[in-house]
Amino acid sequence: MPARLTLFAAAIAMAFAVALGAFGAHALKARLAADALAVWQTAVQYHAWHALGLLGIGLWQRQAPESCALRVAALLLAAGIVLFSGSLYALALTGARGLGAVTPFGGIAFIAGWLALAKAALDVNGRRTGE
Repeated sequence: MPARLTLFAAAIAMAFAVALGAFGAHALKARLAADALAVWQTAVQYHAWHALGLLGIGLWQRQAPESCALRVAALLLAAGIVLFSGSLYALALTGARGLGAVTPFGGIAFIAGWLALAKAALDVNGRRTGE
């Protein structure tokens, strides 16, 4: 994902995280059981943290536009938001426990994304930075 697209995705993801957080705090508070509301809150927290991660990656990509590791990290964090947070949002709203089977794939995407970012820290544009 190029820098411009990563920054766009970060901004949209953060906007949705704020909106979904407010929706949970106001519209769902009286409608969901406490455990479902806790699941919703977890989804919002991971959604927001990883949207901020996307923002950082997008800014870094402007300095290292050829970095494959940064593109991969951005894709994995975006996928993690959809899979991890998305499955938790759906689980909180529906109570369908089968949706919980998707959540670990999002967690794996998050972990892999952060590891790709670590690789980028050592290897920008295919060369060791030496720093």
